[in-house]
Amino acid sequence: MADRPRGFRRLIAAGVVLLALLVAAAAFVWRDDILRTRLDPKEPFQTYDPPPAPDYATKAAWALLPANAGSPTPRDPPADVFFVGPTTFDGGRHWNAPIDDPKADRLFREVMAPNYAGPFVRVGRIFAPRYRQASLYTLMTLRDDAKEARRFAYSDVAAAFRYYVEHYNQDRPFVVVGVEQGGTLAARLLAEEVAAHPELKARIAAAYLVQTVIPANSPPLPPCLGPGQPGCVAAWASVFEGEPERAQAILDRSLVWGEGGQLVNLQGRVPMCFNPLLGAASNAEAPARLSLGAANATGLEWGARPAFLSRQISARCEKGVLRVSRPKSTSLKPSGSWTDRRKSPAYNLFYGDLEADAKARVAALEVQRSDGMQN
Repeated sequence: MADRPRGFRRLIAAGVVLLALLVAAAAFVWRDDILRTRLDPKEPFQTYDPPPAPDYATKAAWALLPANAGSPTPRDPPADVFFVGPTTFDGGRHWNAPIDDPKADRLFREVMAPNYAGPFVRVGRIFAPRYRQASLYTLMTLRDDAKEARRFAYSDVAAAFRYYVEHYNQDRPFVVVGVEQGGTLAARLLAEEVAAHPELKARIAAAYLVQTVIPANSPPLPPCLGPGQPGCVAAWASVFEGEPERAQAILDRSLVWGEGGQLVNLQGRVPMCFNPLLGAASNAEAPARLSLGAANATGLEWGARPAFLSRQISARCEKGVLRVSRPKSTSLKPSGSWTDRRKSPAYNLFYGDLEADAKARVAALEVQRSDGMQN
């Protein structure tokens, strides 16, 4: 009789273990939905009270601003770089991030700026506005509220650019760089501001829209068709080889700017695909020997040049998506939490290639402008 209670307890214990395993399995299967729910502000954007607007006349409104922003010196690089950073804010209470959110700011300083603005430090003076970026959650849903939040973020970027042009540019050549969400905002910026102020076009050395989808048939500037071509746009969205679902998701779910500043689907259009290893929008395959250097600059002091890892990747465009081979180095692997892995990676596979490409386009624009002045 004494064995029966022990057997019953074992049965209960086994049931508890089985239930725990089932709960864990369900949490794993539905983890994306669970975490999306956690990041959802659960308030219509129409009734949402956004954080205060940045004042770009103040230093606090800029994540990166040269010490001599209004008075460049001969020691400065020959150009400027207007940099629109990627998503660093997860979401939760806000649709759009306060510009002083400490976690989002730390991720920008330690990860995004070194890896994505870093390649342009030797190209130009870096101007990176803080803006009320749309949260990571808005990139994971096609809800109208999320689209409204992304449109709202554009108002800050446009205000920052106008302030930069009026107070800091001083007729210097400049490069526009936007990454992921920042790339989408930069694409609209180029289309609207260049249309409104055609004189800006002569100052643009290049625009790099990293991990950004824009329709190939309606770019905001002429596409970069070869190295050293000034005044053009280089845009691409990449996946690793062997990820057909992610490539298809780029084509099916990416939003681009339509009429009236609306975010719309590609609707069957092919995205522009610039290959950084070739320095051109091209369907040719670029072997790994062309790679000038991938880098993981996370945590480096601002402005420090990271060690380059050359010949790590090959790349080719297919149906408007850049297919990249998987790098060998463990420092070039996705890492971090669930939310970290859905943001821009903590490394740059094209660090050295972008640095060299931008230098060449700035140099070509300087020659072009000098020839124009002489004529």
